[in-house]
Amino acid sequence: MKLAMRLAPLRTQARVTNLRLWQNLKKIHTETRMKALSPSWDGHIDITIDLTSRNISHGQRVNDFQVGVVLDMDSTIGRVGWDCMEMALFDFYTTNADYRTRLSLHLRDSQGDNVKAALSVIDLLQNVEVQALIGPQKSSEADIVIDLGDKAHVPIISFSATSLSVSSRSPYFIRATQNDSAQVNAITSIIQAFKWREVVIVYDNSDYRNGITPYLIDALQEEQIRVPYKSVISVSATNDEIRLELYKLMSMQNRVFIVDMSDSLGSRLFLIAKEIGMVSEGYVWIITDRLTNLLESMDTTVVASMQGVLGIKPYINASLELDYFTNRWKKKFHQDLNIYGLRAYDTISTLAMAAERVGATKSLFEKPRTKINLTDITSIKTSGTGPELLDAISKTRFKGLSGDFYFINGELQSPVLQILNVIGNGEREIGFWTPEHGIPNDLNLPSHQMYSTSMANFRAIIWPGESVTVPKGWVIPTRGKKLRVGVPVKTGFNEIVKVERDMYTNKTTITGYAIDVFNLVMAALPYFVAYEFEPFMNANGSSSGNFTLPYTEGGISMMVALKDDSKKKTWIFLKPLSKDLWLTSGAFFILTGFVVWVLEHPINDDFRGSPSQQVGMIFWFPMSTLVFAHREKILSNFTRFVVGVWIFVVLILSSSYTASLSSMLTVQSLQPVVTSIEELKQNGDNVGCQQGSFVQDLLKQRGFNESNIKPFISPVEMIKALRKGSQNNGGISAFFGSVPYIKPFLAKNCNEYTMIGPINKTEGFGFAFPKGSPLVADVSRALLNVLDGTEMKKLDLALFGTETTCSDPKNTVVSNSMDLNSFRGLFIITGTVSGLALIVSLVIFICKHKHVWTTAASGSTVWTKIKTMLRQYDQKDLPSFRFRRAAIERQRSAEVGDIEASPSFTIISTYSYGNTSPVEGRISIDLDVVRMSSTALEELDDVRLSD
Repeated sequence: MKLAMRLAPLRTQARVTNLRLWQNLKKIHTETRMKALSPSWDGHIDITIDLTSRNISHGQRVNDFQVGVVLDMDSTIGRVGWDCMEMALFDFYTTNADYRTRLSLHLRDSQGDNVKAALSVIDLLQNVEVQALIGPQKSSEADIVIDLGDKAHVPIISFSATSLSVSSRSPYFIRATQNDSAQVNAITSIIQAFKWREVVIVYDNSDYRNGITPYLIDALQEEQIRVPYKSVISVSATNDEIRLELYKLMSMQNRVFIVDMSDSLGSRLFLIAKEIGMVSEGYVWIITDRLTNLLESMDTTVVASMQGVLGIKPYINASLELDYFTNRWKKKFHQDLNIYGLRAYDTISTLAMAAERVGATKSLFEKPRTKINLTDITSIKTSGTGPELLDAISKTRFKGLSGDFYFINGELQSPVLQILNVIGNGEREIGFWTPEHGIPNDLNLPSHQMYSTSMANFRAIIWPGESVTVPKGWVIPTRGKKLRVGVPVKTGFNEIVKVERDMYTNKTTITGYAIDVFNLVMAALPYFVAYEFEPFMNANGSSSGNFTLPYTEGGISMMVALKDDSKKKTWIFLKPLSKDLWLTSGAFFILTGFVVWVLEHPINDDFRGSPSQQVGMIFWFPMSTLVFAHREKILSNFTRFVVGVWIFVVLILSSSYTASLSSMLTVQSLQPVVTSIEELKQNGDNVGCQQGSFVQDLLKQRGFNESNIKPFISPVEMIKALRKGSQNNGGISAFFGSVPYIKPFLAKNCNEYTMIGPINKTEGFGFAFPKGSPLVADVSRALLNVLDGTEMKKLDLALFGTETTCSDPKNTVVSNSMDLNSFRGLFIITGTVSGLALIVSLVIFICKHKHVWTTAASGSTVWTKIKTMLRQYDQKDLPSFRFRRAAIERQRSAEVGDIEASPSFTIISTYSYGNTSPVEGRISIDLDVVRMSSTALEELDDVRLSD
């Protein structure tokens, strides 16, 4: 028996279930592949197979494993997915010819309709009794049919539904593609890397992704990135409608656009955007993987309109298998392959391996008790192999065409995304994104490497308009409104801002230091910004808006009048040290003198005598160290250590005192009437501030009575009140205000007033913008450049005067006295050293004279014994070196006196040499020799004078 068959290249139209026949077809395909690829091939091959062959008739029986497929065959994803599944089916069983199960695919076309997709699933479950479902294609379709698969215990595998809304809905839903969370985080990292603060999302109103926009907005806002506008374009929009929406986007200041839409609508969008000039320098376009995955299959004119666009898509490692399959695909279908086709191919391989583990029979569906009704999901049959098949799929792991292919909790695990730049006729890789490392400079980073969104980790990028400069992300559109700059209107105190209106021309003139600085900053921006000043009343922007860097000195200070204070100089020598420092210093003087007396009293005659003399020495010795005038000899090593440390402390203390006193003595007689807020409150003095300023509330918080706070409208009133003083009606003792408002008055009246403070620290004056305004960063950068420029120095000189204008000593506020905190460490050191020396010396004394304590009468009280020890301590320590030396000197003096009475004398000395008996001899010594060698007397063991 003979069978003639005509096979299309690489594809069979017949379902082959006989194992031997399948093996023969594999052999035929291998032998004729080179012929099929020949240019002269007519497209068909005639094959004759002998079905009576003994090798085929005894073939092994295989089982069909029914699999339903629901796709939109009118879409690129659907067509490519189905073709790849058929190729995967053929390739898999060609390689695994010994498998006893064969997937049998049943295709249903949903035509992109959710209802048709649901009906197709019901039909496959009820009539075909499929044991697994591949699809549906869209997230909205999956959202409906998930419940059907869960009811029937049939796994549903989708290689294109990415929405987060269908995640974790059912254990029987398996996503063979990456969900949108990875893509959302990758886009956010790109925005962070280039420090864009605002973006516009452009998306279609289809239900393909079932709402990626809310998740993207949440991720952006978590990183303080605003989405001021969302552009929704209908899938049925005409080119004119698309153009109108793009013109609207062009009129806005934002220039960063994230596009998430289908390939057909996205292609038209970019063609029109290129036409009206929106794909040019200064613009940023970022496309999601819906467009990036299909970029290779787009028309060349569309790709040309997308030059400089950034895109993301899953990263796929290159392999020989992928190259071979891609070449086969292109030769067969004459078009590029996309990621969805690869995922569909690997899905078939996964399902085939899992089916082989489970096996397949037609009796595994449990019949419902009621009559089947296609409109009632409660009548759907239940698969008995569903749980086992689900477990087999979750345990299947292999390296497919799209990379490592395996699932965890129903989600495909392949988190690396590729960041691309559309250049020329295609795309160029510029970086990667991973959930562990963000945007790394290398995919082989260690696990402990920190998350990074550094712009330096990108390769060179060509932006729209063939620009290599990173776009700043926004502009002030030339056709838009001018930037309105609000200027507060205040009466008086107008050195910073002054608003004047001409009564005749009704023209408003705005001048002042802040206006001049703002003009310099705007001129320093790298782009033109049209702006106009607009006066307004009752301004208080401290609680809202974003501020630039300050351009003035900050802080709230008080300005007070100066007065002649010559009488107080009588006691100026006490001012360098605070009261607590004086008391502490005196205490340590006495302590040090007492410790030195205790250590030296038993061994040093200089520290003995009458009680009054000893008390005087306690006070005299440490005082003499102030000018290093002490002449008493120190004998104890403990004392030397204590005195050495004390002299170091005295040196530091006296040097600081001298420096502070010298500074005070250089101050002339003019001194401020008050020097602190506490003094003002204690005296109940009146204070002033600018009317309408927040300083008035600040003074209340600092404890001033509201009746003592006098607001002033003009500087003239403020000066008059300061001159009157608080004791006169309407006068004040101090005026509180911001430093930039006070310094201009001091520049002109530095001989009459001075500034004390700041009493409250602030960051100074800055320019306020609405929250989220992209101008804040650019203006701050321009301000840094302006502050170091010559023009800014000229403005400061004109308003605040030179640095030496008010540097005369008579206008300098007296420095604060040095307090105890400045010398606390020194006192701790000297106190510790003195205490340790005192304790150690007393311990040595007690150990040395413990017999005095033990030999006291047994009936003596403790106090009696203590007095006995004290009397012992008061006595001279005769064995000490000092008293032993004194005794020798006294004896020497007596002997020399006797010798002087006679021209010669005889010394009788007894010497012992070894064990011999002492030898006694007479030595006659001349008087002059004795005088020259008097120290020899000390070296004799036994000295006796003879007549």
